[in-house]
Amino acid sequence: MTDFRNNADHYPQRIVCLTEEPTEVLYALGEEHRIVGISGFTVRPPRARKEKPKVSAFTSAKIDEILKLQPDFVIGFSDIQADIARDLIKAGVEVWISNHRSVDGILAYIRRLGAMVGAAEKADAYARKAEQQIARIEAAAAQFTRRPKVYFEEWDEPLITGIQWVAELVRVAGGDDVFPRMSGESLAKHRILADAGEVVRAAPDIILGSWCGKRFRPERVAAREGWEAIPAVRDGELHEIKSPIILQPGPAALFDGLEAMHGIFAEWERKQRG
Repeated sequence: MTDFRNNADHYPQRIVCLTEEPTEVLYALGEEHRIVGISGFTVRPPRARKEKPKVSAFTSAKIDEILKLQPDFVIGFSDIQADIARDLIKAGVEVWISNHRSVDGILAYIRRLGAMVGAAEKADAYARKAEQQIARIEAAAAQFTRRPKVYFEEWDEPLITGIQWVAELVRVAGGDDVFPRMSGESLAKHRILADAGEVVRAAPDIILGSWCGKRFRPERVAAREGWEAIPAVRDGELHEIKSPIILQPGPAALFDGLEAMHGIFAEWERKQRG
């Protein structure tokens, strides 16, 4: 009788990644040879763009091009890619759409994806490395004598506040999100601030901007009517967090995104101590 337990062939061999986070995870696990197509928005790791064909955006995909790659597994994210998933499923392709929105969800995603490609042990080690990073940053932030109030802006027209994993990482990094209730809304349309005056009244000490797909313009933020009264604007505490390291629910947010936020908060806290 054939023993299939150690047969690598029963794991996916030709994977198309419709978003960046599965690409980043698979490369980190040394399983990049399984990837045959990636998202055009992929920037991590940089060599993926050179090595893999780009066959999708976020809300659209080149279905015919994907099918030409003969994938045995396609990985996407959220209800926003439901139409892409439907078309591929109709064509007989196996599709996994993850829908995690929290730090715990990202960690579970790493472990689950690793198990799906026969790399459970490597995935668990990688997730534990992320957990150690989170614990290290959290311990450093616990030494702050004062925590900054933080407004995270995901988009500027209209104003959209940060999603759950972002708000959680703000807390880990040593800050307090000024709109914690809104972060629990998974859809961006439910995190729109109808009244920009809410930010003025929240009086954040730091404003973080990560406008997905375009450069953050702090001078435009500072010029908004009435915002000169905000401590962050008055003190020049407007900072960009590059979207690839914070707005993707993958490893980048847990490593580089968290590190970047903590650095900003730690510098602010140092200034408060004089």
